Amino acid sequence: MKRPTGKAKATASCLPKKPLRHRFFALRHGESEANVAKIIISDPKVGTKAFGLTAAGRKGATRAGQMFKKTAAKRVVMVSSDFSRAKQTAQLFAQALRKAGRICPLRIAKELRERRFGSLEADSDARYPEVWAQDRHDPAARPFGVEAAQAVQRRTSRLVAKLDRELPDGADVVLVSHGDALQILQTAFLAESQAPDNLNASKHRTLPHLDRAELRELKKR
Repeated sequence: MKRPTGKAKATASCLPKKPLRHRFFALRHGESEANVAKIIISDPKVGTKAFGLTAAGRKGATRAGQMFKKTAAKRVVMVSSDFSRAKQTAQLFAQALRKAGRICPLRIAKELRERRFGSLEADSDARYPEVWAQDRHDPAARPFGVEAAQAVQRRTSRLVAKLDRELPDGADVVLVSHGDALQILQTAFLAESQAPDNLNASKHRTLPHLDRAELRELKKR
């Protein structure tokens, strides 16, 4: 019997079906000035130049690196969004690992940028749920001109697939990005293992929330 299809069933995951060669980790940036101001900053023209980490955010990023050194591989490749808050988080996390003797190169990847929130830019972050409500119905939805969840899944998972192909064996990979981008990326890692109804980017808010400066391993189940 042919399975019915529809927008809400679609997945844009670009991860390979075979097991990945590396361990991948999601690291959300630490507390930022935008978080404190409770505003949405998703425009690269603004986010790459301003709204970096607060003192608490810097401490959180360093602490996350210190905790990871206990289980990290000898080589940890940091791949970060170019937004100030993510890049600063990556630098502090990597610094903590280097002090512990790890080799920790840092790359910048635009694919890990914040999800674009269209006309909600600089508005209150209390409006995020309005977008997530639309995501639940259709991962291709673009309310307020927002970047579709499906598009975020595609660009972030495509980067993971590329890194997995190109990086040398034995390295851990830490992806430093933003709340929505990483929540959505997690759905790509679940795509090959769960029933189709649970694969797509529309399900990103059903997954455990990723806190600021939280490191979480991304596993295909």
